Amino acid sequence: MQFFGKNRFTEQELVEGCVRNERRAQEAFYRQFFPEMLRMCMRYTRDEDTAIEIVNNGFLRVFKKLHTYAFKGSLEGWVRRLVYHAMADYFRNNARYLHFLVLEERDDVVPERSHDKFYEEDILRAVSTLPPMSQEVFRLYAIEGYSHAEIAENLDISEGTSKWHLSTARQKLRVLLEAADHDLVRRGKLA
Repeated sequence: MQFFGKNRFTEQELVEGCVRNERRAQEAFYRQFFPEMLRMCMRYTRDEDTAIEIVNNGFLRVFKKLHTYAFKGSLEGWVRRLVYHAMADYFRNNARYLHFLVLEERDDVVPERSHDKFYEEDILRAVSTLPPMSQEVFRLYAIEGYSHAEIAENLDISEGTSKWHLSTARQKLRVLLEAADHDLVRRGKLA
């Protein structure tokens, strides 16, 4: 039995309490998932106020849709997906181009590139060309913010295999996006 917050709730009691609009359950739910959702959003923006705004907008979605949660799969994964969609909407509404997709290792120096000139759909289309397992690992790590340990457990692979798939995905995406960028420059569509 898992317990959430100061009040002891099972996952099902927590969800059902939130659906009934019980403040104690909502507070426990928020306190349980807020730190991880904030960490995910901070990977895409350096501004903590923006990240908190995104997370809070995500929680509004969560609370509005919580009645649809069917207790299939991870509750945290379900919450993460809704907060991620809030983040995507925020960046879509506040910037013309996709700026939050992680294509480089966190500690690497990112050279000047025109990847930020691609629309979200262009990048997601490139991601969809990856082999299925690399595509899934990339999505879980770079978009949804899971760690390699979590991915390994969820996909029943080793952490090393997860890292290999991520590296392979990044290399292929870099090549695809550089080729697309070169093609657009050649045709005079980008400066």
